[in-house]
Amino acid sequence: MAAMSKIATGNGHGENSPYFDGWKAYETNPFHPTDRPDGVIQMGLAENQLCFNLIEKWLIQHPEASLCTEEGLSKFKEAALFQDYHGMPEFRKAVAKFMGKVRGGRVKFDPDRIVMSGGATGAHEMVAFCLADPGEAFLVPTPYYPGFDRDLRWRTGAELVPVICESSNNFKVTRDALEVAYGKAQEANLRVKGLLITNPSNPLGTILDRETLKSIVSFINEKNIHLIGDEIYAATIFMEPEFVSISEVIEEVECNRDLIHIVYSLSKDMGFPGFRVGIVYSYNDAVVSCARKMSSFGLVSSQTQHLIASMLSDDDFVDSFIVESREKLFKRHKFFTWSLSQVGIGSLKSNAGLFIWMDLRKLLKEKTFEAEMDLWRVIIHEVKLNVSPGSSFHCHEPGWFRVCFANMDDNTMEVALLRIRTFMLKNNEAMVPRNKLCRRSSLKLSLSRSRRVMDDFMSPGIMSPHSPLPQSPLVRART
Repeated sequence: MAAMSKIATGNGHGENSPYFDGWKAYETNPFHPTDRPDGVIQMGLAENQLCFNLIEKWLIQHPEASLCTEEGLSKFKEAALFQDYHGMPEFRKAVAKFMGKVRGGRVKFDPDRIVMSGGATGAHEMVAFCLADPGEAFLVPTPYYPGFDRDLRWRTGAELVPVICESSNNFKVTRDALEVAYGKAQEANLRVKGLLITNPSNPLGTILDRETLKSIVSFINEKNIHLIGDEIYAATIFMEPEFVSISEVIEEVECNRDLIHIVYSLSKDMGFPGFRVGIVYSYNDAVVSCARKMSSFGLVSSQTQHLIASMLSDDDFVDSFIVESREKLFKRHKFFTWSLSQVGIGSLKSNAGLFIWMDLRKLLKEKTFEAEMDLWRVIIHEVKLNVSPGSSFHCHEPGWFRVCFANMDDNTMEVALLRIRTFMLKNNEAMVPRNKLCRRSSLKLSLSRSRRVMDDFMSPGIMSPHSPLPQSPLVRART
């Protein structure tokens, strides 16, 4: 058999990571409430499935948006024929307008700078190809999305240099940490071409504040390196403080705009990962021109462009979707974190994203990554939950796990939380003397009422991202 290329057979995809191993465990034994109730529940997939009722309602009311309906047939031939790699004008205009709305209308985007790609994966690789030669490097604050090792490195030959962020300051990106990482890259004879930031953060669910962003812009300007802002979770902010885009900050500080590039997608904000709509928005004319040529390798289908253009051009729908998605994410996040707190599990304070950064450090037998992996295997194979260990996100402190909460219905979430409670109670009972076990029994009793509590959380009007938090749900459940 003829040999394959080194790129094809190499390890660059990163599929041997526990992040992907968890997906394999789920795929071989997926949970189903009736057919496979003992299966693995997928909590490693950052999807927003909470607002599909709004999408489905809009599609029923606008059949012309689909080319496969009688109402949309008149546009079929036009869309089915050749499309150049600029993309449909109405698609680029609608996406640019949506990006502005998501950022509170505080900044406008030029449709002529919208370059489409096959999802954020393709967009990241496209930017890496445009900015770096093989062997050159990008700085990336930790913890970061495991897919970046694939997206930016596998086929481009670029390197990633971690910027070490720590739990002692809630994993903030500091100027000192940036300087240390830049210095280490130089010591390793790596030419740094850029800094990649994820805002809001995956996996932390936090945002970068305005002052941090200004510091970052100052840093890349001084070093004369590019800044890539991954903002694919921009519309998942469900609680104050509000999201600040890098596009806003460059209006407020002096900077070389040729160094600024944004990666966006509709996979998270709209819940459309299957549509593969990725966007590169660059303030650099040469990058826009080059990226547009490269987009030939990963275009968005004209049928998808037509549907997205129709949907995002409906201002009333977009406005209501953003508001309702925010409220549903807020309530789901609040209930989920409260439920974990009742069994002694903490998490990093967050206000965005489709996940929480769960703190299980106290459950480690020792403070090592080997102990983290041992705990992860128990969670995957015994508790039957696919959660992602922090080491797969290049976190430098063992014991943190990313848990996704928006990719399941309420009933599946209840099953997942019941499994977590059962595991924690068994773990606590194994560690607590017998004379203290009565407290565990009362905890079981109070947690058995979680359905009532969840109904309180999910009921319309009980809370909003802007309202003060009500009385403790545990107190309400007992009175």
